[in-house]
Amino acid sequence: MRYTPPALLEHLASAYVLGTLQGGARRRFVRLLRERSDVQLLVAQWEGRMGLLASSVPQQQAPQRVWAAIEARTRPRGAQASAGEAGAASAGASAPVGWVAALWGRGGLLQGLAGLVVGVVATLALVAMVPTLFVTSDQVALRAGDKLPQAYVGLLTDAAGSGKVLVSSLRHGRTLTVKVIGPITPPTAASGANPPLVLWAVSAEGAPFVLGVVPVTGSAVSALPDTSEKLLSKVTKLMVTVESSATPLVPSGTVLYTGNCAKLW
Repeated sequence: MRYTPPALLEHLASAYVLGTLQGGARRRFVRLLRERSDVQLLVAQWEGRMGLLASSVPQQQAPQRVWAAIEARTRPRGAQASAGEAGAASAGASAPVGWVAALWGRGGLLQGLAGLVVGVVATLALVAMVPTLFVTSDQVALRAGDKLPQAYVGLLTDAAGSGKVLVSSLRHGRTLTVKVIGPITPPTAASGANPPLVLWAVSAEGAPFVLGVVPVTGSAVSALPDTSEKLLSKVTKLMVTVESSATPLVPSGTVLYTGNCAKLW
């Protein structure tokens, strides 16, 4: 499966944070999460949304059967008997309350989804402990102990020196993120259509090669044929040209933007 459509990534990130992404799909997403800064950012954003949801819902007490169901699904089987005895001894104590309990009290939204409850509770705990980390992918990297993620980056500007396009890819990743940071006026071909804006890597050795297509607005993620380390280690410049095809063999159109390809490590 190609993990490039933004809608697909949003769906997977939300399901991962809520705890509903299970089995092989979850294992594949965890591997993807380790490799891609844009996916790390999506997950962090969803964790932040869950934190806002927690603060917006008043606390209510959940029925004891909810916590019993969670305990039954999360405790090892050998520990369930002793846990039951301990639970009977403390039956008079109040059960934990929180935003998961509040959601339960507002119409049974989480009834029967014990796995979902566990995932959201864990998310809330993360948000409460490190709320300042849920902002950018670089700050997500800080959570793992790195100062900044090792990556190849490029800032492309127009002839006047105005920033237009930001390009980034994790050092050992296989995807490239292209983000438009300045207004782009798409050129118009004789046919009236907008020709593609092609991003090129200009190597110190060999001919330029295509990295992908630049969107007119917003951002786009494209798959790379190999890791960034193998593709970009000898690349010194990046440029965007207007071409008649999205996959030209050599740059032949007008050069719109240029910039250096830098290493962040």
